[in-house]
Amino acid sequence: MAVFSLSDFADHEQVVFVSDDKSGLRAIIAVHNSNLGPALGGCRMWPYATEEEAVRDVLRLSRGMTYKSAMANLKLGGGKSVIIGNPRTQKTPELLAAFARALENLGGRYIAAEDSGTSVADMKYMAQFTRHVAGVHDKPAADGSTRSGDPSPATAWGTFVGIKAAVKERLGRDSLEGLKVAIQGVGNVGHHLAGHLKEAGAQLWITDIERDALLRTAKAYDATVVAPEAIFGLDVDVLAPCAMGAIINDTTIPQLKARIVAGAANNQLAEPRHGAELMRRGILYAPDYVINAGGIIDVYYERAGYDAAKASAHVARIYDNLMEIFARARSEERPTNEVADRIAEERFKR
Repeated sequence: MAVFSLSDFADHEQVVFVSDDKSGLRAIIAVHNSNLGPALGGCRMWPYATEEEAVRDVLRLSRGMTYKSAMANLKLGGGKSVIIGNPRTQKTPELLAAFARALENLGGRYIAAEDSGTSVADMKYMAQFTRHVAGVHDKPAADGSTRSGDPSPATAWGTFVGIKAAVKERLGRDSLEGLKVAIQGVGNVGHHLAGHLKEAGAQLWITDIERDALLRTAKAYDATVVAPEAIFGLDVDVLAPCAMGAIINDTTIPQLKARIVAGAANNQLAEPRHGAELMRRGILYAPDYVINAGGIIDVYYERAGYDAAKASAHVARIYDNLMEIFARARSEERPTNEVADRIAEERFKR
């Protein structure tokens, strides 16, 4: 399998393949760019069908983290890691320890946080073997209470703020009362997002491959459950992808009735050209790495000395970042994903 010739390689600084026979660990760590600071990004554990699929995923995700941190004005680079395996059946203390030792060997070039298939508890366990994990410390919430290091509430809040910006831009309204939103994926982020939307008066339709998560969110927020394949064709105002990537593609775009695509999933566009296709159809796209930056902002403040008010204010600026992108896209008649890329590159390449 070629790596350097993959289109997703995109000038990565370092790609490390890690294995450990004793624990069964097979993992890939990718550092895309460290111009602004050390690469920080989640560690995903997923039962990839092929090694090539895992490589493509980690390359796309790490590149996205570079752009995400740059757009959020953080002194961080972009990186990501993936562990190949089923987190429900193959995750063991031995495997996590082996991965942590691999992190330590990189000397801080890459810092891992929780992601799909890993948890705050996993990061805390790995912290016994490496200094280079984040999102592990309990921290004060804005209301004065204490919460765990899990960054998903901040990701959800930033996504909610971003949806408000997209609604303002595309629908010309500030209130979300009566807004129809379809959420694809109601794990930690999607569940919290549903709560914010429900509190704002939105009507919700949800789907997920995990039945327990689906039932929990449906019960908590009076959401209508639909089949995974039905979520794209719903007659709603907003489609909020909050699961895996590449779900805006040649198959799903013709189904869309939503006027806005704005959600927390990474790498929502299967290819950059799909951003232009959304624009052609009059669908406003909130670039994923801009709207979902709340989590990385939260982790950044944890490492810098946590201040709940400052972290919350920084997440709230996602609204302003998106409005800037929307305005430039409108004036230049260009897709929002291209405009966002241009702004991010101006920041991390200088």
